[in-house]
Amino acid sequence: MAYYGPDESASEIFLERTFLSGDVISGTGYGIQLVMYTSCVLYLWQQRKARSHFTFLLAYITLLFILETIYIAVQARTVQIVYIDNRNYPGGPWAYFLASQSLAVNVMFYATLFVITFLSDALVLWRCWVIWGASGQNIAYLVTAFPALMLVASFVMGVLWTLQSSQPGLSLYSALPLAYGTSYYAISLGVNIILTILITIRLLQYRQTVLKTLPPDHAKHYVSLMTVLVESAALYSLFAVLFLITYAINNPLNQVFLGIAQSCQQIALYLIIYRLADGRAWKKSTLTTNQALTTIIFEGPHDATRIVSHADNAGDPYRASMAGNKKPEAESTTVFAVEKADAESLNSGHDQSDPV
Repeated sequence: MAYYGPDESASEIFLERTFLSGDVISGTGYGIQLVMYTSCVLYLWQQRKARSHFTFLLAYITLLFILETIYIAVQARTVQIVYIDNRNYPGGPWAYFLASQSLAVNVMFYATLFVITFLSDALVLWRCWVIWGASGQNIAYLVTAFPALMLVASFVMGVLWTLQSSQPGLSLYSALPLAYGTSYYAISLGVNIILTILITIRLLQYRQTVLKTLPPDHAKHYVSLMTVLVESAALYSLFAVLFLITYAINNPLNQVFLGIAQSCQQIALYLIIYRLADGRAWKKSTLTTNQALTTIIFEGPHDATRIVSHADNAGDPYRASMAGNKKPEAESTTVFAVEKADAESLNSGHDQSDPV
């Protein structure tokens, strides 16, 4: 059968295939982000009056979504220009792409990618500060100081990478932009890996404390594997490593991993913000030492109901009180009378010592 393919080398054809694959993956990721953005907006909008910082988060994710929309739009426009409008360019579509980096559409591609990555890194840094803030603000500032400096460095390298990649005659894969780009993504990835490790370590340290102070059904929201993956944005770090490796060695598969990593980064952020809006994300007060837990105990024989408040630093007052031991100092009890029939109804099917 006759060959009707392009008059290009196998390596160039493979490069163009990965280029298109990366665009398809980015489009798919954009659809997922659209659904998650809508969900987050609905949650944040409903609670914006009760929690003032939700208005800021609403503006933040809206800005990110607008930038992501521009990023996807310029990708689609680039594919049209390269493969439709200039398909007969000498050397093929990829040659045209490399020769047209100074076009506005390509400059917007690099600029939006850089800004989205920087804003995403900043949010993960903030989450790290919040999680460590339970130990005190000074400790939180100390822990996040080095990642913050790295974030500033990545901003500088990102600006240089964007400017160099959009120069006439240069591209993302030219020698100088490649050096800047490798440095930029190495620093950005380093920030994410460090923050992921810091967040993971702190969550694991909290695990034992949480299991002692919260019932298992509530504790799983803070110490599960999914919580660690979401809060630390580890999903993005995994694919960012694959992108950085393939980009540094100039392997065409970097286009595929770039699309996956960029989408995973935004999805990870929406998951974090969704947990914030839903009230399940970590706060600085999650493990505050003076935080109190409450147990409601129905006591039919005494026609009364006891509401016992236990402070976190009082050991295990619930078990002590159930065993008939002396109540700890941090325990306060409120007793109110109920009708006998109601008490018997409430206690039916329950052991008197079981908390409701």
